[in-house]
Amino acid sequence: MDLRQYTLHPGQRDTLVDIFDEHFVEGQEVCGMHISGQFRDLNDPDRFVWLRGFRTLDARAEALKAFYYGPVWREHAAAANATMLDSDNALLLQPIHLGSDYPSPDSPRPAVGGGDSETVIGGMVHPADDGFEEHFRREMLPALEERGISPLAIFRTLPAANNFPALPLRDDTVLVWLARFTDESAYELLKGWEGQELRLRPTSRSQLR
Repeated sequence: MDLRQYTLHPGQRDTLVDIFDEHFVEGQEVCGMHISGQFRDLNDPDRFVWLRGFRTLDARAEALKAFYYGPVWREHAAAANATMLDSDNALLLQPIHLGSDYPSPDSPRPAVGGGDSETVIGGMVHPADDGFEEHFRREMLPALEERGISPLAIFRTLPAANNFPALPLRDDTVLVWLARFTDESAYELLKGWEGQELRLRPTSRSQLR
């Protein structure tokens, strides 16, 4: 799975969201990918965050080639790229936990033209050394659960070569988790934790919401 965070030119996020939701969801899924979530970053008005899954690592290379050398990207690439300052903040991840509410490829998806979800998807991207995953399970996960926060998904870095070099990947080892946050108090718990805080509003067509 790719976790991608794009820094955009000021005021261009709604333009990219419209292009993405109308053209790039089904445009990528027909090539064999799963677009499980796309979000406005509530901490940065010029950041767009999204999740893209693949059946296997080998399937990733074939699916990306099919999309980026195909007609949908060819038609809309110029308009999408014009919104972006940086699209290289991307992590290659593998799931270590997917909750029952995490969307599958055949989960319902809202049609084009609906309103954004009011849900907040929270989480963190933690730098993860050799012992961090055990620390997360032993210390941090119980602290989340005490606040009624049950992760929808937990991912860790997939230690594999980038098999589509046209799209760079960060060379970081991380653990990422995502959960629904019902109120702002949940973020108080995260303030002492190392890593990047995620505070995300699903777009109108995001399955993860």
